[in-house]
Amino acid sequence: MNSWVKKSIVLGAGLSLILSGCGNQTKDSANTDDGKLKVVTTFYPMYEFSKQVAGDHAEVIALIPSGAEPHDWEPSAKDMATIKDADVFVYNGIVEGWVDSALSSAANEQRVVVEASKDISLMEGEEHEHGEEEHEHSEEEEHDHEEESHLDPHVWLDPVLAEQEVRTIQAAFEKADPASKEDYQKNADSYIAKLKELDLAYKEGLSNTKHKEFVTQHAAFGYLAKQYGLTQIPIAGLSPEQEPSPDEMAEVVEFAKQHQVKTIFFETLVDPKVAQVVADEIGAATDVLNPLEGLTDEDLKNNLDYIGIMTKNLEALKKALNE
Repeated sequence: MNSWVKKSIVLGAGLSLILSGCGNQTKDSANTDDGKLKVVTTFYPMYEFSKQVAGDHAEVIALIPSGAEPHDWEPSAKDMATIKDADVFVYNGIVEGWVDSALSSAANEQRVVVEASKDISLMEGEEHEHGEEEHEHSEEEEHDHEEESHLDPHVWLDPVLAEQEVRTIQAAFEKADPASKEDYQKNADSYIAKLKELDLAYKEGLSNTKHKEFVTQHAAFGYLAKQYGLTQIPIAGLSPEQEPSPDEMAEVVEFAKQHQVKTIFFETLVDPKVAQVVADEIGAATDVLNPLEGLTDEDLKNNLDYIGIMTKNLEALKKALNE
């Protein structure tokens, strides 16, 4: 069973009981005493975009800690109390399969909830299925979750679509704190200017590469590839926990050989063994293409942020596509 489906099933009736004993006691609660908005986000891109828009008007926290893979994460009782106390809750959509149940259990009528990808037309993603699995929920639930899980959530990896997410977050802040609307507008404009510079760098850097195809560990870069005229060949599907079948591995190996792929990309928060197997099979090197689903300790040590990591991704792609 897909892990995103499991999370939404596990959370539910029991969470409302957990919350009754939590109140506002968690030290990680979004409560502030200085009148600032209490903003709770899910994983790193949502945190970064929210922080940039908020400026000095909000305390912004990320529920999913550095180094954690967001596809596999689910909230604790402390996290649920934090969600309950938020003035604004920001999530991407689809990645966080637990959100609907959590928001229902941690009810707060005053809270502004924003799905940052809601105004973006999502693409169908490449989802690998391996064998029959036991189903523990109704056919209606299965259909709903199956439809959602086949949509690609990784819109934040396209700088142009990231701009749309920033604007959606901006609107939510303005709704929660109308008095600071002009500041949110100015902050969003400033950050979007940086995203436009990033978009231009990608356009210029990838427009005339020797190759247009790249092989990556999981299907996170579909929007980026579409935006800049590239072809992503994922070893696994939308979730990094998926492992390809032998036939799927053979197809990727054959494609890589035919297209003279000399670099196989892996990512920072997932075991790179599958990417290494493909690389070894064709005599290719490996390199990091970061899906920005979370920062590592090394990223934090080097003061890297969304713009910095996306710039490193661009350099990695330029190198690989010109080999």
